[in-house]
Amino acid sequence: MSVSEKSITNAVKEVVNNDLSFQDSLQRDYCNISALARIIKPQIDQMLGKNTSVESIVTALKRSRRDYDVPERPIAAILAGSTVSVKTDVAKLSAAKSKRNIEKIARSLTQNVDNYISVSESIMSITLIFDDALLDDVKAMFGQHDILEVEDDLAAIIVHSPEEIIKTPGCAIAFYNQLARRHINIEDTVSVYTDTIMLVRMDQVGKAFNALTDLISGSRKLPKKKHR
Repeated sequence: MSVSEKSITNAVKEVVNNDLSFQDSLQRDYCNISALARIIKPQIDQMLGKNTSVESIVTALKRSRRDYDVPERPIAAILAGSTVSVKTDVAKLSAAKSKRNIEKIARSLTQNVDNYISVSESIMSITLIFDDALLDDVKAMFGQHDILEVEDDLAAIIVHSPEEIIKTPGCAIAFYNQLARRHINIEDTVSVYTDTIMLVRMDQVGKAFNALTDLISGSRKLPKKKHR
């Protein structure tokens, strides 16, 4: 590959990597490659400081398309073995981490274990994800100054994956990229054993569910690689 071809390829990748709509169109194969090449040509010309041909950009786009396909194995095998479930009417509360607050949460967990989805902690805070029906009770557990953030009108998208996900890098980012390319904001996320939990707004839950099931379905259609 000549230096000019390499430069064009790198420039095209940079432009596409900065635009989620371009990535989505390439991934789902509804992109008109020639039209996209004409759209991004001014950016490519400016980046390289020279006039490039549409044909060379088309070639670079075709070459880079594989970067946005369903991930290769072993990631694809794990995605193919995953399933998606949805829990609607979810709330999230983050509180300052302290011994007193941890004790309060522990008591609430024993009394409402089925209504909690996740409890996670960082150095300074604890985040609870739970059934929206508990929101008033959870808020009442803490002093006003202890509550850092409260959100409701959320849904939890829960991806259940095979145990191999624990030691396979790149799986979670495949889920996140899929939602980002559909312009779906992840309000919060946590990984618990083989489950990847993503919180989205209620008005985006259908779109998010479809995006993830498309990813999993596409992975299941990939031909299995034969061992040499």
